[in-house]
Amino acid sequence: MYGIYFILGILLMSQVDYTKISDAELKQYFLKHRGNKSAFQAYLDRINQRPLRVIASPDDPDFDQKVQAAIQQKLNAAKIDSNLKANVVLEAPDDNVVDND
Repeated sequence: MYGIYFILGILLMSQVDYTKISDAELKQYFLKHRGNKSAFQAYLDRINQRPLRVIASPDDPDFDQKVQAAIQQKLNAAKIDSNLKANVVLEAPDDNVVDND
């Protein structure tokens, strides 16, 4: 017999609409729910839809420099993203604040 938490987990996983969440959110969801095959498939489908970026052709005389520059860009972007996430402060909502929007 399956436990109640297993069944609830299956029900919760099946209720996520992957089309309504960002790429980053989908990736985080998949990483937290590694056993969810539909989340994994949605993630694969999404990343396979991205156009491939050609950095340089093999016969490009600046091949090494272009590849190294692309790697450095990715590293810098990851570092910036990591720093931004580290600086995020989560605060509890203030019940006394009125949102007029």
